[in-house]
Amino acid sequence: MLVLGIDPGSVTTGWALLKSQGKKTWIVASGVLEFNSKTEFLERLTQVRLASKRLIEELSPDVVAFESLIYVKSPQALIKLAQTRGVILAACVEKYQGKIFEYSPNLIKSVAVGHGHADKESVRKFLDMTLGKRDYKTHDESDAVAIAFCHIMNSGLSPAKSVPGRKRSSGGLAGALSHKIGK
Repeated sequence: MLVLGIDPGSVTTGWALLKSQGKKTWIVASGVLEFNSKTEFLERLTQVRLASKRLIEELSPDVVAFESLIYVKSPQALIKLAQTRGVILAACVEKYQGKIFEYSPNLIKSVAVGHGHADKESVRKFLDMTLGKRDYKTHDESDAVAIAFCHIMNSGLSPAKSVPGRKRSSGGLAGALSHKIGK
């Protein structure tokens, strides 16, 4: 099973393709789509959609996982993030209808570290320990890996592993916090 994790952003969008097969999960590829912050926002959204569509077509995942919207201090930043996320969803919704998932930031961190308020560095250390040490270009890239990993662990694609300091979700909380988009 190939899972594409996406951490949307209008300047940098992190992405990661993870493969889960049997008891093994590994990173196939990951990176960051970068956009010029000086480009007018609506023009940038067009670039985000086109780059996302190309990426999805090139990687051809089985499912796509997103981080759900988070509260930010600036309503304008939240609006831009929602619009960016919307154009990325638009790039994949036709082909992946029923195969697009979203997870709350707290659930993603909880799967990785054992509690939902972990910092990005703790999540990255967990990813290094679990999937192998890797140099990430930005936190957006490592966040995308964590999003894809969260989907694998919460969808039954990979059996539970005994990882020190991490609690395995029983499915109850995961089921309450994650859902298919469009259902």
